[in-house]
Amino acid sequence: MSSATPTSGPPPVRRLSLAGVLRLRRPSEIWFKPALSSVAAVAPPNLLLLALGRLDLAMYTMAGSLCALYAHNRPYAARARTLAWVVLGMIGGLAVALVTASLTREAVVLVAVGALLAAVQKALCDATRVGPPGNVVLTFISSAALFVPQTLGQVPGHLALAVAAGLWAWLVGMAPALVRPHGPERRATAQALNAAAAYAAAHGTGTAPARAADHAPARAAGYAAVQAAWQTLLALPSTGARATTRHALERLVVRAEVALAAPADTDPERLRAWARALRGGGRIPRTGEAPGDRDELLGVDAERAARPAPLWQRLGPLTPIAARTALGCALAGYASLALGIGRPYWALVTAAALYQANLTLTWSRAVQRVVGNLAGVLLFAAIVPLAHLGQVLLVLCCLALNFGAEALITRNYWLGSVCVTPMALLVTEFAGYQAPGELMTERAVDTLVGALVGFLAAVVVTNRRAGNRVEQAVTAADRAREHAARLLAEPAPDPGALEAARRGLAAALTDLRATADGAAGEWWGRALPQERVVLAERSGHRTLAEAVRRQAPRPDRDAVTRTEDVRP
Repeated sequence: MSSATPTSGPPPVRRLSLAGVLRLRRPSEIWFKPALSSVAAVAPPNLLLLALGRLDLAMYTMAGSLCALYAHNRPYAARARTLAWVVLGMIGGLAVALVTASLTREAVVLVAVGALLAAVQKALCDATRVGPPGNVVLTFISSAALFVPQTLGQVPGHLALAVAAGLWAWLVGMAPALVRPHGPERRATAQALNAAAAYAAAHGTGTAPARAADHAPARAAGYAAVQAAWQTLLALPSTGARATTRHALERLVVRAEVALAAPADTDPERLRAWARALRGGGRIPRTGEAPGDRDELLGVDAERAARPAPLWQRLGPLTPIAARTALGCALAGYASLALGIGRPYWALVTAAALYQANLTLTWSRAVQRVVGNLAGVLLFAAIVPLAHLGQVLLVLCCLALNFGAEALITRNYWLGSVCVTPMALLVTEFAGYQAPGELMTERAVDTLVGALVGFLAAVVVTNRRAGNRVEQAVTAADRAREHAARLLAEPAPDPGALEAARRGLAAALTDLRATADGAAGEWWGRALPQERVVLAERSGHRTLAEAVRRQAPRPDRDAVTRTEDVRP
């Protein structure tokens, strides 16, 4: 284990920058899938309610329909389970909100319940890593439902509408499996290959002294992509017809991991060629491995047999984030009430949408939220005259904005918010005409109030556990490195044990980098052990490279690309 001592002295106070906060990124590779799924899930229930003259019930069907936004990067077996849990979570939050609304109309109580629901939803979504859009959609629905007048007798019927729409959203989310059943795992593997190729290509440029620092971001991105690919493959069934496809993809991810550990022995173009071959529906490329290469995958089988950490252990480190969410949402809602705003849940949801892994990212999200919402209010002013021409146009405008929000949000959060804001404002008119000027004013004020109060709550509730988590991550990485080093010291280590140790070390280093980056964005925390982090990463990657040389002496540049007789 590293003997370096942690850095001492007072923790630095970091300046919150605006640089790059609004910069547009490249769109997600599958940006159109959540966008189309959202429209396909929302349109039929809304159009049916429109035909029945009960568009006022659309909020309840949208609770279920919006579940179709989740789990688009997961293999379909795992997606089925995730979507089912999302639907149950959505119905559970909606049920609490509706029952509360039927029992009391005290705004102070409603805001408190909404804040607690938001904190629970945030913690559970982060602990289970459900992925985007995370807790925001759940909180939006439950918070809005709190302020809709209810009676206990109406609650079962409204929940039934949400359940029916949720079942439809589940079917929409699973429908692509009929066309391309292996699409998610092929995409994840291709992303890992491309990330590894980018690092291998960068490793061959620049001067030697600058290499470690200049290429660290590319290496971290590569390991994150590889780890994501492994998690995707580990979610696949281990037996049956899909096992052959899974093993073929595992071999490609092994090659991506090898490239990250030994980039000098890697041909980046070959990795990119394999990635391109995975994009379509053709055969899965083979890597030119020897007959004994099955040993490389024994570590994968060992990881598959390991049980994940209990949920309560994953929730523990998220306590500061949950506390921020509860306090920020409550104060934002109460500030909105104090200003006489009739819809305090808008301020509550704005605060809930801010909280990210650390304060720096929370600041960035606050800026993006304010810019996007204010621009969205202006877009609403331009659209609302058209929407007021009839309820059919109102529904169609909402569907178009729904598509635009999901299509644009991967470019930058603020750009997606430009469409989300007018859509949310138009939805309020499903129950009847609303004065546009009043809606726009209240939404703008609630956005500013929610962002300001929510961010101040994040400043007040410090995440003092971040430093402890870095210490724990460093210790875990050191232990994983020592375990791998002991196996490497043996004259003939067991191939499965060595592969399991190498995979464990790679996962520990990925977790260390993510934990250190998250803690670095916090204010007023303890000084981070930067020296230990650097030493743990350097020694860990050296051990990985040694394991690659011992276990995979067949460099990619000598391989001949072939194809596995495996189709999606």
